[in-house]
Amino acid sequence: MKTILVSGASGIVGYGILRSLKSCNCKLIGTTIYEHSPADCFSDIVLHPPMTVDESYIPWLIKTIKDYKIDMIIPAIEADMSCWNKNRKLLEETGACVLLNNHDLVELCLDKWNFYKYLKDNGFKYLIKSSLNPDFEQFELPMLLKPRCSFGSKGIVKVEDRETFDKYKSEIGENLMVQEFVGTVDEEYTTSGFFDKESNLKATLAMRRKLSKQGFTEIAEVVEENSLTEIIKELAKILKPVGATNFQFRKHNGEWKLLEINPRISSSTSLKTAFGYNECKMTVDYFLNGQEIVQPKIKKGRAIRYTEDYIFYDSDNI
Repeated sequence: MKTILVSGASGIVGYGILRSLKSCNCKLIGTTIYEHSPADCFSDIVLHPPMTVDESYIPWLIKTIKDYKIDMIIPAIEADMSCWNKNRKLLEETGACVLLNNHDLVELCLDKWNFYKYLKDNGFKYLIKSSLNPDFEQFELPMLLKPRCSFGSKGIVKVEDRETFDKYKSEIGENLMVQEFVGTVDEEYTTSGFFDKESNLKATLAMRRKLSKQGFTEIAEVVEENSLTEIIKELAKILKPVGATNFQFRKHNGEWKLLEINPRISSSTSLKTAFGYNECKMTVDYFLNGQEIVQPKIKKGRAIRYTEDYIFYDSDNI
């Protein structure tokens, strides 16, 4: 039986991954810095690591891999993905499969402006016009001020007047980028692709979605959008993704516009699993078991996320 460690097990991505891995007949280890969390509901073992930024974190992770004979480690939070990518060689020396996308793609996605420039320089045409120029007149209102380094739609400011723009003007360039506002919240799509080691697209699923206030998919509906499949194939030629990769788009005046790429298993992974697209199982099958991945049969439907209670009874009630 394979042993798999999933970091960030107390968050929606982490326990979504753990739930989706239940069908793989693996021993599941969840890690979380929180003493009280739902990680116990979905993990065989729960461990509490140091903070990712702590200098003791990587030594702790290496020791944990060796002590528990872990076969694969999967990051479920951005901080871990970035940290593991920077320490990829050390982690791979343990013999465990470190589930990370193409090294350069992970680094590129950490800075949205560098990512935008790279795609523009490579002739990708489905980009949203962006700038580091602190000029209020460059785009029509509304426009967006977007942190260069963030995730889950955090820190985005919708600018509808000069007063708001001027409030953040000094941060444009180093911390913020200016972006044209495109589409509507009703025309936002998340598209998942699973790529082999040569960056060939092996499986895909597209969903129209609505985001929660936390920046995660709250409502999703399976859609057939062959044009999106062709666009992510075009992106794959430029970016060389490997494994599970998430692409987010909006439709603007009948045209697709790329919002961003998450080079990892995404927050909607448990929803995708419910519709027949289990990217977590694909990950185990391909990277651990050497199986070829084929397009799964996708169920049609929609999903709505809601808050659920999980009760831990004291032992003296038994």
